[in-house]
Amino acid sequence: MEKELGLKSKKDIENLIPGNYKASIAKFVELCRKRVYHFSGIQTEQSKRLGYFMDWEHSYFTMSPENNYMIWYFLKKCYENGWIYKGRESVPWCPRCETAISQHEMLTEDYKEIVHDSIYLGLPIIGKNHQYLIIWTTTPWTIPANIAVAVDEDLDYSLVKGTTGDLYWVAKEAAKRVFAGDYQSVVKTVKGKTLVGMKYRAPFDQLPSVKEVADKNPETFHTVIATDSKILPISTQEGTGLVHTAVSAGTEDFKLGKKYGLPMVPVIADNADYLDGLGFLSGKNAKKHPEIILDYLKKKDTEGENWVFNIFKYKHRYPACWRCKTELVWKVEDEWYIAMDKKSKVKSQKSKEKTLRERMVEVAKQIKWLPEFGLDRELDWLKNMHDWLISKKNRYWGLALPIYQCQKCGHFEVLGSREELKKRAVGGWDKFEGHTPHKPYIDEVVVKCKKCQAEVKRIEDVGNPWLDAGIVPYSTLTQDNQGEPLYLSRKEEWAKWFPVDFITESFPGQFKNWFYAMIAMSTVLEDVNPFKTVLGFGTLLGEDGRPMHKSWGNSIAFQEGADIIGVDVMRWMYSRQNPADNMLFGYRRADEVRRQFYLIFWNIYRYFSEYSALDKINLKEIKSDIHQSSNVLDKWAIARLNYVITCVSASLKQYDPRAACAAIEELVSDISTWYIRRSRDRVGFHSKDLADKQAFFSTLHCLLVDLSIILSPFMPFITEEIYTVLTNGESVHLSSWPKGEGVVDKLVINDMQIVRNIVEVAHRVRKELRIKLRQPLALVTVSLPQNTKFSDTKVQDQYQTLLKNELNVKEIVLKQTKTLEIKVEFDINITPELQLEGELRDLVRKIQSQRKAQGITLSQKIQLTVPEKFRPFTDYLKRNVQAKNIRFADQLEVK
Repeated sequence: MEKELGLKSKKDIENLIPGNYKASIAKFVELCRKRVYHFSGIQTEQSKRLGYFMDWEHSYFTMSPENNYMIWYFLKKCYENGWIYKGRESVPWCPRCETAISQHEMLTEDYKEIVHDSIYLGLPIIGKNHQYLIIWTTTPWTIPANIAVAVDEDLDYSLVKGTTGDLYWVAKEAAKRVFAGDYQSVVKTVKGKTLVGMKYRAPFDQLPSVKEVADKNPETFHTVIATDSKILPISTQEGTGLVHTAVSAGTEDFKLGKKYGLPMVPVIADNADYLDGLGFLSGKNAKKHPEIILDYLKKKDTEGENWVFNIFKYKHRYPACWRCKTELVWKVEDEWYIAMDKKSKVKSQKSKEKTLRERMVEVAKQIKWLPEFGLDRELDWLKNMHDWLISKKNRYWGLALPIYQCQKCGHFEVLGSREELKKRAVGGWDKFEGHTPHKPYIDEVVVKCKKCQAEVKRIEDVGNPWLDAGIVPYSTLTQDNQGEPLYLSRKEEWAKWFPVDFITESFPGQFKNWFYAMIAMSTVLEDVNPFKTVLGFGTLLGEDGRPMHKSWGNSIAFQEGADIIGVDVMRWMYSRQNPADNMLFGYRRADEVRRQFYLIFWNIYRYFSEYSALDKINLKEIKSDIHQSSNVLDKWAIARLNYVITCVSASLKQYDPRAACAAIEELVSDISTWYIRRSRDRVGFHSKDLADKQAFFSTLHCLLVDLSIILSPFMPFITEEIYTVLTNGESVHLSSWPKGEGVVDKLVINDMQIVRNIVEVAHRVRKELRIKLRQPLALVTVSLPQNTKFSDTKVQDQYQTLLKNELNVKEIVLKQTKTLEIKVEFDINITPELQLEGELRDLVRKIQSQRKAQGITLSQKIQLTVPEKFRPFTDYLKRNVQAKNIRFADQLEVK
């Protein structure tokens, strides 16, 4: 919203209507609300385009009063348990958004490889001429905030004589790296505890704010201290082994300062401008102008001082704001938290004297995580995360935290509902009534402090946005989609729909955010899992394996993807993806899916449509009882269909779309490359067995209809077209899910697999012999292992016929041998008659290719001219290529 309005700072928001703070905030909040509705409309239309089925007229919004007040209820429960507290900590801070970034919001993908100027800084030791402590920092802007230097008492530190004769303290193991081997000698080596207590000077001691802190804290200011390895372990792999400690900046620095009672020098404002009292630095931005510190130090060195030991580029992973991508800083602030390791003040059977963290771990274990490693990731997060930072300073749009802290006595309390606020209000209710619980109107309400009776206003902070998302299992179910959540008004009705059966989101960020927030809030409210199953998935990347960016040319906008790739293909790409892996998305991969599956399925339907029209098959008269067919191909096809229906049904019940996709893809391939391939002689003008023809069309019709139904959750559009045309039904999405007629005939599946295994070996042998498949051969002998037998000997003749036709041989001999694998031997003696028959097959292929090239339909008869040698096959050609008249000449001609 700020970017759209061209606002550069929070002050711009407060002056949106010049000179009127309240009206400015009200306007900004209303614009944010309209923006939500605008983009939710776009999202709704895109979702419809994707084939989503949702109750679009009753979408829930986290900005709704119902959602906000439900969060109030949750926070009141936390307050009653004694878990809400105000804490002063060093927190990650976005200088553009001017607000804290909670640990939950610091996602791995928001850490970027960044090169910063780092410095080895020499700090002169007081009372030790020409002796320096060398510290290292990648954030030179924090040097004015330096209070102490931390060392490891048990680590060896060396006093190294440099090339200029000055003496420098560094960790023994770091000396060669720091000096790059360029020093005179090591004077001595001592344990770190020997350095503890040393005092030193720093380059910004003359600045008023720094000097004031130094004067008030002479004992602790600029002192070498012993680190606490649990807070700040010191390594010699990087740096010098002496750690720059800026108490008002780094998290570990602040904790160390808190332990030792160190003072601090606050140096930056909310926007990272240096504060007043810092001399020439004041008003300059620490992040936008990092060079001012290094330039100052280098200038001082030219004036005879000796601060800079070395400045060099340092590449490291550094966090950025998840919202605006600005590099973060660390800043000490008062924020509001939910305690994770404090036992509840409210005694109950459920809590069993456990902390919120411990209870959340138990709740997380009640959930089914897909993939299974999701639970391990969530538990790792739960066991290591800090207290939940729930407040946001300098924000105007969002949840108004219902925390009321007395400015007079410091007492605070949390209100849990609109009704409680109205009851407690001693002023401002008339200005708030009729508005949603957002700024600025919610801030008009004043309550009375229970402790000292002073008037109290709500704190200015808004809530962490994941509070909004985490409460949805409790806030979204309402009576007739309006009014108070059923959880508060009719809990027994709400309980019928809780826990949620299934949720899905991307794993990388949601362990810390949405999954966590729902688990936390449900643990507080009910001590049970808010959802039964969660399917997590990886990150969507470009085809090149990199994140999608317009500047890299690998990003695809939704509308573009839907238009060019097609929604059904996009959905299939997602469905068949292993959710544990990142997905590479792009046009090349989409084309593969289109060619390898989508078009194959569509061409099966086209084949049915064209040949059923050619053979004048009335779809209304197609027999539904396809089990009466005696053709083993039909029996096999239906057996495969029933098997796949069973597999798909089971896979979807287990929330495993990938397995369902694999089963469907295999069936579609089988229908195309085997069932239709081996049934081509059963249809068309040349086929005279009307009963067998009808059986084929009935079977293929059944395959297409049931496939459309089980494919409809994945490909809603192509299946809708196929299903409605074939059945004249209202919609595939209103049809009953097929059960798979009867028991799956595993025997026919196994027998057909033997046939296909023989075919696979035989085709390989033909290829090795360099005899093309269209060339008929007299005999093939197939040796089968003794454990490879057809289970149904009654139809073995049909299997042999299939083999003869597929292998293009006149005779086949099957025999059982002691061989361990199938062996195939062809009689490769090609007689003149066989040679001519092979040429005839080549001729038919050429004729059909020319028909297609000229756009001649299957039902149209052709005038044909062929070489004289094919005269004996006149009737065959008329029947198989729809030739009306045939002339004989040297050149092939089709018209």
